Amino acid sequence: MTVAIALDLGSTSIKAGLLDNQGQLLQVVAQPAPAIQGEDGHYEGDALEYAARAEQALGSCLAQVAAHRTAGSLPLGLCSQRSSFLIWEKASGLPVIPFISWQDNRGAESCVALHAQEAYISELSGLRLTPYYLATKLRVLLRQNPQWRERLLRGEWLLGTLDTFLIWRWTEGAHYITDASMAARTLLLDIQRQAWSPELCALFDIPLSILPAIRPSTGMNIRLHNGLTLQASVADQSAALLASVGVARDVALVNLGTGGFVMRNLPEIDSQAGAYLRTLVYQDNAAQSHIALEGTLNSIAAALAGYPVSECELQEMACNTIFCTAEPSGIGAPYFRQDIGLQFSASVAHLTPRQIACLLLEAITFRVARILEEFRQAAPLRCVYLSGGLSELPVLQQGIALCSGLDTYKLQQKDASLQGAALLAAGLSVGLVADPAVVAQGAPERVLPSRLNNSLQQKYEHWKIWLDGLLAAGAS
Repeated sequence: MTVAIALDLGSTSIKAGLLDNQGQLLQVVAQPAPAIQGEDGHYEGDALEYAARAEQALGSCLAQVAAHRTAGSLPLGLCSQRSSFLIWEKASGLPVIPFISWQDNRGAESCVALHAQEAYISELSGLRLTPYYLATKLRVLLRQNPQWRERLLRGEWLLGTLDTFLIWRWTEGAHYITDASMAARTLLLDIQRQAWSPELCALFDIPLSILPAIRPSTGMNIRLHNGLTLQASVADQSAALLASVGVARDVALVNLGTGGFVMRNLPEIDSQAGAYLRTLVYQDNAAQSHIALEGTLNSIAAALAGYPVSECELQEMACNTIFCTAEPSGIGAPYFRQDIGLQFSASVAHLTPRQIACLLLEAITFRVARILEEFRQAAPLRCVYLSGGLSELPVLQQGIALCSGLDTYKLQQKDASLQGAALLAAGLSVGLVADPAVVAQGAPERVLPSRLNNSLQQKYEHWKIWLDGLLAAGAS
């Protein structure tokens, strides 16, 4: 029996799926997301085309249940890519600027201007001062276009992330909202109070009054024009964490796709996060919030593109003394260094594409292992779960298991974000893999390296020293 529908608004694909009463996803359909055009640090897309493809994916799922159940009785769970946003005209519903991707670098100017307040911003928001987030980009846009500010203040134009735009569109303007987890990725939310921060808004010179209302992530009960009832809306990485780990505090999730995300739930909001992000995972309809620690790897799929990564095997790893980083757009959390992208410690001109692929896979493995190592310093970890398209590579599975020293499991469910949104919408228990022995959609597969590679573990220790030196040299 279908108990919920879910929609995942991804950066590269838009997916919709049905959830049965055993917590299993069925009939997943996908549409490619409209291409993001990048030039001179500007990354923009077509919001109306994105909405059309999202509606098409959702419509395909609705058609599959219409024959045996009234679709309008089904709850909808929505999960969205974080930080991308647009501005649209209230009267017509048409975008007045292109959809601005999280990849857009226009916020760099704000990071320079507010550098002295970086620690204060991080303390309030749980995030670091980087161009990825809405606040840094919007500050620049409003200063460059003062008439935009006036139209937003008068309510003629509206501002929001993808979830806000689509919910407004699908309720014919009745609901101008976002959920707490998406609001938390703007740099404008006080993570302690889970409310828009007057202090952060003042720092970024963004009027608080132009921001959408913040709602809990669950229990929304919003009727949409297609007959569905939106019951849950949450950020995509939050949904993936909920589907796989739930609220367990001794399990980490490594989600490897276009980028990489390593997350674990924190027992307390004020736990020592160091330079890592504090992510508001979701807020339930009793206003109770769940916080996670998050490390990030940027654009790793782009680094691997064109290399025969699927051919690499564990025994080929650590066959030379060259180190590298594998994040073309800058190394992510906890370092946040845009000046350190894809780098090698020595020339690779003499290496084959397969050997270079092994080096890049080593770098991803080592970054994940180091994040997990530092997570364990905050609180013990029992095991780690792997999800996402790149986690299908055996060499990454086995490398992470070896270098982290943790029991490592590969999740069988490929659409963790979609499933997490569906579970929240249906009101089913999150964290289907809390007990690896009993899982509705199939038990996670234990990763057992085909053979030990002591050289890889040794190289990991040397790589950490090399990376620390690279970071220190750049900082000086």
